[in-house]
Amino acid sequence: MTLGAALGSPPMQGEAPVDGGAGAAGSAGSEPTSLSGQSRFVQRLRRRYAEELTLLAPGAPTPDTMRAAYEALRARGHAVSAALRIMRQLVLERLVVLDCDERAPLATVTTAMTCLAELALDIACGQAFADLDQLHGAPLTPEGARAQLWVIGMGKLGARELNVSSDIDLVYVYDQDGETAGTAQGRGRITNHEYFAKAVKTVFGLIGDVTEHGFVFRVDLALRPNGNSGPSAVSLGALEDYLQVQGREWERFAWMKSRVVAPRSCVNDGSAQALRAVVLPFVFRRYLDYAVFEALRTLHRQIREHAARRAAGRPERANDVKLSRGGIREIEFIVQLLQVVRGGQFPELRTRPTLQALERLAVAGLVSEQTAQALADAYTFLRRVEHRIQYLDDQQTHVLPMGCRDDDDGSDLSWIAHTMGYADCCPFLHELDGHREFVANEFDRLLGGNVECKGCNGKNGKAAPPDLDALIETLPAQLQVRIERWRQHPRVLALRDDARQRLARLLGRTAQWLREGRVTEEAAVRMADWIEPLLRRESYLALLWERPGVHERLLRVLGAARWPARYLLQHPGVIDELASDGLLKERFSADDFERELEHRRRSVTITGEDDDETMLNLLRRAHHAELFRTLARDVEGALSVEQVADELSALADSTLRVTARWCWDRLKQRHREQPCFAILGYGKLGGKELGYGSDLDIVFVYEDEDERAPEIYAAYVRKIINWLSTKTAEGDLFEIDTALRPNGNSGLLVTTFHAYANYQEGRGSNTAWTWEHQAMTRARFVTGLESLRPRFDAVRENVITAQRDVAALKREIVAMREKVRSARPVKAGRFDLKHSPGGMVDAEFAVQFLVLSQSRRHPELIPNVGNIALLQRAEAAGLLPASVGQAAASAYRELRRHQHHARLNEEATQVPADQLITERDAILALWRHVFG
Repeated sequence: MTLGAALGSPPMQGEAPVDGGAGAAGSAGSEPTSLSGQSRFVQRLRRRYAEELTLLAPGAPTPDTMRAAYEALRARGHAVSAALRIMRQLVLERLVVLDCDERAPLATVTTAMTCLAELALDIACGQAFADLDQLHGAPLTPEGARAQLWVIGMGKLGARELNVSSDIDLVYVYDQDGETAGTAQGRGRITNHEYFAKAVKTVFGLIGDVTEHGFVFRVDLALRPNGNSGPSAVSLGALEDYLQVQGREWERFAWMKSRVVAPRSCVNDGSAQALRAVVLPFVFRRYLDYAVFEALRTLHRQIREHAARRAAGRPERANDVKLSRGGIREIEFIVQLLQVVRGGQFPELRTRPTLQALERLAVAGLVSEQTAQALADAYTFLRRVEHRIQYLDDQQTHVLPMGCRDDDDGSDLSWIAHTMGYADCCPFLHELDGHREFVANEFDRLLGGNVECKGCNGKNGKAAPPDLDALIETLPAQLQVRIERWRQHPRVLALRDDARQRLARLLGRTAQWLREGRVTEEAAVRMADWIEPLLRRESYLALLWERPGVHERLLRVLGAARWPARYLLQHPGVIDELASDGLLKERFSADDFERELEHRRRSVTITGEDDDETMLNLLRRAHHAELFRTLARDVEGALSVEQVADELSALADSTLRVTARWCWDRLKQRHREQPCFAILGYGKLGGKELGYGSDLDIVFVYEDEDERAPEIYAAYVRKIINWLSTKTAEGDLFEIDTALRPNGNSGLLVTTFHAYANYQEGRGSNTAWTWEHQAMTRARFVTGLESLRPRFDAVRENVITAQRDVAALKREIVAMREKVRSARPVKAGRFDLKHSPGGMVDAEFAVQFLVLSQSRRHPELIPNVGNIALLQRAEAAGLLPASVGQAAASAYRELRRHQHHARLNEEATQVPADQLITERDAILALWRHVFG
């Protein structure tokens, strides 16, 4: 029967929970008709080790029960080598029972096998060190401490997902060079390198040699530096040099799952954590790393070609559940590719187990929940099939038996189907086909499907990349002049051949879109300006080539305005945000933003990477990505100017909340769990009118009776300002202006709330000026101790509703307006959108006067709802003639729109005086009515 046969009987009941597993005699005494008892491997074990099977305690094997069995075997006189091998056989027999008879979850099997490997390696290391110490003394560091050997598990061992007949991929690393202490007689002194090379040989013999009891694990050292030609053990320094200088792209995938698995003492005391500082920068790059796509394609093509050669003349080998199309390896590649590409910027993706990584990829939105679940189901199904193939004869094979007749192979395939819960082969094979087809399609979709055919003389392979020099001649004039500079540009000439080909292909695709009218020539020129300084970071070329949708949307963003190009040059990694299909429909979510940041914070804390610089960069990358998402929606016309300001203001609020939390948690002088503290927003932050690049006007207050509070909160505020404004490799967040605090720049950086309220409400000799009360009209509580929010609102209301001499107020505000205008001269014949008569500042001052003079009688003016809404409310309250307020509001909105687009295009905000006359006249009419 072939794969894909018609459906037969429905599958039997699904997995049952493990309820303690086989009893002490349960394994040996299982019924002959049990499914586990039909395995040839299990039959051999039960005949050979009938007396020993009872040594493994009931239930799923654990490190404690395995060690107890090992000690019992040693007590019966078995040597270390024999005891380890017999223990392995007992564990395997138990797992077949749990898996095939009791439908244990996949994790029960993989966890037990991983624990077995860790225990065996720990015992072997202990034995090796004891033997070698007698001959050579302990290996010592230059400081006289004992040097440590770390056994690094790679692949499935590192990920704690070892299969039942897997080999174990190991790399041996020792922490420091030096010499051994020698014996008491001063003899036997050798270098640490020699000592650990001997230890590796001893461990291999104890674990991997085949004896009358078989082996514990097949051991593979091919993943060590320089492969089979390299030394069996290397120092940590040598490993770091190798990874930095010679490490290849495919090795990043191998090291991603690396983990120190033995000796257990090094894991428990934390000394093995030093390995992370060497491995993480190699595996996960600081920027989005699309260059790995081609490396993974090449690796996968080599694996498929190797599998095809093995299957030549052996058609049954085409049904390899690991290496064939749609197999386990393709699921692992899908997951690892997305982790390596994004893991540098998103530490929450750095996890070893495949199923856990799929969950995290779904949470991060890199795959849909449905796809992640389908891949997880396929992975679990294929791994369970893989185990059953290996249960047959304890062979390291992944090839499904052929046929379904009553011959040996037919019986094997039927047995596998039955142990998977199917009545016969047909529904099992149908289910298998479905999983493999889904996996293959997902793999091809992610990696581009068709790969170059090596044996068809170029037919059906990749099109040859266009010649850069010849391509330049076909470009439009302006773009041709710009690209012409690349002929002799050092960065272009220094590109590797594959990167130069990507650049040529990108340029060719851009030229094609220009001919089709999909993008503008100005956008193409700006893309050339943008990409030229980034040519040394070849991953950006790879990203644009691998993601045509990102390439096209990038051109549209660049063609819309100049400022996005400058922002992208400062923060190039954000362009991957353009890959989101929902970009234009989505809006900023403060909850999602803060939840993701906290998730990333936990991830780097777990890995010990949570130093200040890392935390600063986490904040910056997240903020820059969200700002760019708003920018992309803006230039695509999906947001109004007011909506842009709302999103940027909400993003600033969230960034302040997270920064305040993180800074308090990391403050050395912290004296309580939560600070009694608040951040008050003024100006554009307070009015929720932030633009791109706006600074933040902030006032800090606290209410804490602790005698140390002034010093503690001063240090806290300095830390917050530093975190927000310091420039790191990822840039900065905001410029912070605290000039609106009580007494301005001569006042304290942070004051008690009581002192702040007294200052604003005019109690005592030190009180606020009128211009500070003007600023209060746009102030709001941003974040902090919630009990201070209503108290601040009360202070603000008291200030803006206070009884005032209206005539004196009018004189002071007009005088302040003249002072501001004289400081911002405008050239003759020009109209400054903000500062000229009839500009935005006139409208803002008029609103502030209305609020301060009228809100006592008209409480609808108290809420901080923005200038446009307040103008409309003032007209509705009869404070402005009919249509004056509405016209001024519309004019203010239009001036904001012009200012916004001028800044996006990096143009002056002064226009010819004969433009925007209607808007100017509307605001002048407002000014005349308010101030006379």
